[in-house]
Amino acid sequence: MDNQRLILFFALAAVVFLIYSAWMEDYGRPVQPQVAQERGLTVDAPPSTSAAQDVPQVATTLDAITPAMSAADTQAVPAEAPIRIETDVFHIEISPRGGTISAAWLLDYATVAERPDDPFQLLKPVPPNMFIAQSGLLGEDPALLPTHEAIFQSSQPLYRLGENETTLDVDLVWVNDAGIEVRKRYSFERGSYVIRASQSVTNATDAPLVARQYNQLQRTDLIDPNESRFVHTYTGAVYYSPEDKYKKVSFDDMRKGKLDRSVADGWIAMMQHYFLAAWIPPAGALETFYTNVLADSRYIIGKYSPAVSIPPGATHVFENEFFVGPKLQDKLASVAPGLELAVDYGWLTVIAQPIFWVLSKIYWVVGNWGWSIIFLTILIKLAFYKLSETSYKSMANMRQLAPRLQALKDRYGDDKQRLNQAMMEMYKTEKINPLGGCLPILIQIPVFISLYWVLLESVELRYAPFMLWLDNLSAPDPYFILPLIMGVSMFVQMKLNPPPPDPMQAKIMMALPFVFTVFFAFFPSGLVLYWTVNNLLSIAQQWHITRTIEKQAASAKHKR
Repeated sequence: MDNQRLILFFALAAVVFLIYSAWMEDYGRPVQPQVAQERGLTVDAPPSTSAAQDVPQVATTLDAITPAMSAADTQAVPAEAPIRIETDVFHIEISPRGGTISAAWLLDYATVAERPDDPFQLLKPVPPNMFIAQSGLLGEDPALLPTHEAIFQSSQPLYRLGENETTLDVDLVWVNDAGIEVRKRYSFERGSYVIRASQSVTNATDAPLVARQYNQLQRTDLIDPNESRFVHTYTGAVYYSPEDKYKKVSFDDMRKGKLDRSVADGWIAMMQHYFLAAWIPPAGALETFYTNVLADSRYIIGKYSPAVSIPPGATHVFENEFFVGPKLQDKLASVAPGLELAVDYGWLTVIAQPIFWVLSKIYWVVGNWGWSIIFLTILIKLAFYKLSETSYKSMANMRQLAPRLQALKDRYGDDKQRLNQAMMEMYKTEKINPLGGCLPILIQIPVFISLYWVLLESVELRYAPFMLWLDNLSAPDPYFILPLIMGVSMFVQMKLNPPPPDPMQAKIMMALPFVFTVFFAFFPSGLVLYWTVNNLLSIAQQWHITRTIEKQAASAKHKR
């Protein structure tokens, strides 16, 4: 395989890889169910769902408490009037039933680019795209503690963070006839997507009370009418542990088996493109992570704490943090260890994270993501300048040999063995490595793929405008102008390459710009912008090197 064919093969392979990885997202290996381990506690049971409702029950093993849901159980959050919370970053609705966080609108993020004043709703209590955060308590007697089906009371229906306030507390209270009081408190902070959540249990009975808390996220499949048919991103559950790091548990995995994993210093989350919701236990807390599948394609990932014994007259507080918002890379790492991995660059994270860091620093200077991509492209081109120079010199030398290679082909005809021997002898005599241009291209492909994931995964670029008709770098060019420019630039670049000696190969190579144009017409315009600028810079560099070598060859010929 000659130099040009290898280069184009690697380039085409990169595009095919992007398309394949977009559609066949690696959701992780199926998680097999395990039996819960006894830890010497009075109550040692994970949450579960019964045939009537998805309320955790007390039992000794995970398998014993996770029966299938009935078809009649279709409503996740009943229709009690919600308690509304307004802060500077989102509007939240909390259902009195269980104190469930049933709705969340992110004020700084629009639903669609055309309606910037229409905030994006991440949490929603009903299908389609049902997505809620539930919590509750478990005990030896289900009637003594409130699950996420219990009705809580609030002192007011609306809470608003004042202009001069930095924090806002919302309390919901549940009291039973036995004298047990549970107070759920959600604490909001100005400018933060982290909600501090606590369940305070006061035991006013004359006997010890054994209790554990649980927190879970429940959602349905994502239905997004604005999602590109050619670009697919992960929607599903994940958990983090210091041992496994970032672990996906897809909806398919949940159907195959239930997760049952004890983890310290971890967290659980449900995520989708650009956004996530996560329950984060206190540092050092050992909790058990679990999953379940309910009727109507509803999926749960949750966690429960070890049981504690609360003496008569005492109060115990179960604490957590709940993150609901965008995958802002400069903030996630400070919320919890490993939470920054929610911005999923896959196996090229080690390359993609520095690329985004540089891109964000450029944006801090120029204030426009389109120009940031252009300047980043220039920097990447400069970093690989010498490698590209080696590649283009090899191409230029091969171009000089093209007439002689054609003459060899005419001489030996179909005798492939003698033709290859003659070609190798010519390369040796002229001191040309026909593969010399391939390695530089191969080295640059991981950078291109990493940049693809940076542009695809970074919420900072969501709906980011550039200039003229390019008003959304995260979406395809609506008029296909940029992909056409990219196709033309690729055609010009191919004309600078040595022509393949085989006519059929030549026709295939000339068709590739058209094929790439079709592919890139459905890619985010930010990525097409990078490829186009890279092509234009490559054309300039290749033209200069080719012209220099042709002049040197003409001068040497004249001297002879």
